[in-house]
Amino acid sequence: MENQMAHPTRSVLYIPGSKERALEKATGLACDAIIFDLEDAVAIDEKANARALLAKTLSEADYGARLKIVRVNGLDTEWGREDVLAFADAIRAGAKVDAILIPKVSTPADLDAVADLIQGVPLWAMMETALGMLNAGAIAAYPRLEGMVMGTNDLAKELGSRFRADRLPMQAGLGLCLLAAKAHGKIIVDGVYNAFKDDEGLKFECDQGRDMGFDGKTLIHPAQLEVCNAAFAPSEAEIDLAERQITAFEAAKAAGQGVAVVDGKIVENLHIVTARQVLAKAQAIAALGS
Repeated sequence: MENQMAHPTRSVLYIPGSKERALEKATGLACDAIIFDLEDAVAIDEKANARALLAKTLSEADYGARLKIVRVNGLDTEWGREDVLAFADAIRAGAKVDAILIPKVSTPADLDAVADLIQGVPLWAMMETALGMLNAGAIAAYPRLEGMVMGTNDLAKELGSRFRADRLPMQAGLGLCLLAAKAHGKIIVDGVYNAFKDDEGLKFECDQGRDMGFDGKTLIHPAQLEVCNAAFAPSEAEIDLAERQITAFEAAKAAGQGVAVVDGKIVENLHIVTARQVLAKAQAIAALGS
């Protein structure tokens, strides 16, 4: 399984599977991953056409190192089963798909239903129902699951919560899913920020998600990429501190000591683990060229 250190997921951009121009433009966008959406972003009368267009596009287009994730319709709809089977065929024929994203995952049984239809590709789960929050641990433990995506719009709708900039109504659900993902070593990305022209609000929410421990954020518009990529990348100050912590700790070890001191603070082995993760993430981002 490819982890967050191997491939950053700072920015995960939704692209409608029915929009040929958007699919073409996405080949040049500075996002770490793309969710090619067959669900909410596609009108009912376009579902079949979008499925065929996306399968063809992912067989022919070059999206480089970006993770390519297909969000299918739920199996409780008339399109979901055909979506999954179509991409099972497309992947066997050479389509480049890194994961299948399943909407409204509430129990591991929702993953079983898709896993039975498609082999050889990791699964991701949309976490957007109250039951999904309560079952987050069992969902994250699912062997074929690679990533979790917060669906905060649908969750807010189900909860009947009001919008708040601090996302207080979301904190219980966000925290449960975050704990579950980290406990089982899965990627987890935060929900979307709807006001795509509000950079200040986006930065606040990105910083909040990064502070909590999310690996990145889903986005609805390319205009949000720059803010998001910066927020979820190690800063120059963080990189500098990590390098100095490692240097000081190695020197302390060579002198037979178990701890070092950097900027007046104790540095132990646990801090070095974090420091190495910071540097690895910075190197992985640099390798992407964005």
